[in-house]
Amino acid sequence: MGEIGVSILPLALILVCVVLALTGIKVVPQSQEFVVEQFGKYTRTLSAGLHFIVPILNQVRHKVLILERQLEPQEISVITRDNVEVHLTSAVFFRIVDAAKCVYRIANVDQAVKTSVTAIVRATGGQMEFDEVQSKRDYFNEQIREALTEACAVWGIEITRTEVLDVSVDAATRSAMQQQLNAERERRAAVTRAEGDRQAQQLKADAELYTAQKQAEGRRVLAEAEAFATETVGNAIKANGQAALDFEIRKQQVSAMAEVASSPNSKLIVIPTDITKSLGTLSALLEGLSPK
Repeated sequence: MGEIGVSILPLALILVCVVLALTGIKVVPQSQEFVVEQFGKYTRTLSAGLHFIVPILNQVRHKVLILERQLEPQEISVITRDNVEVHLTSAVFFRIVDAAKCVYRIANVDQAVKTSVTAIVRATGGQMEFDEVQSKRDYFNEQIREALTEACAVWGIEITRTEVLDVSVDAATRSAMQQQLNAERERRAAVTRAEGDRQAQQLKADAELYTAQKQAEGRRVLAEAEAFATETVGNAIKANGQAALDFEIRKQQVSAMAEVASSPNSKLIVIPTDITKSLGTLSALLEGLSPK
């Protein structure tokens, strides 16, 4: 019996060594990292692949999932810079880049990130006006992501993406905004009508100015023509003396009688004797004025 016990002891020792050796072999999946402790103190982090640790002395205390994850969308109440209360529905994506910090510096990772998101979204939204929150979504998301990345770095967490999924307001604010929108539309319509009236008045003034300029130009041309005619008559009088003067007088008399005769109210025209005489002598005057 004693010989049997002696022969089994080496086998048992070998078996124990094999078991200990197997427990020291660690295969880390691609999606995880293992945190190793020695007598309760952190020693190292095992990344994906095959590793060997000293059995009994070293132990894997934490297996940390390093895949990117998403927090459940949460609705956050925010007061904007122009004192409008809005409700933002946000989603945050993050991943663990330092397993040791994530294990030893924070107990509940998801809750810590969620609390940070609430605080940072409120702080960032409070620096923007309501219209900016709606129109500058990309800028708003980037500001939140940068602030969250800085806040969560101490926990070994990287914020990969933030999204503001929805922006909503309560019924009273929505009604006030609708009234403001209607007032803005009416103001723009009034401005458009006023601009149209102004342009119409401008066009009318331009037309009147153009007409006045053309009338003035016509009067100037007429005056120049009359001055030329007067100069011509004067030159003729100087050259031909009394004959040219008599001719001009007779011509004016004949022209005046022609206007009287063309009047629609004229029924009976009495021609003075000197006018008929003028008609008789007009040809003689033309012969006298003609050059020899």
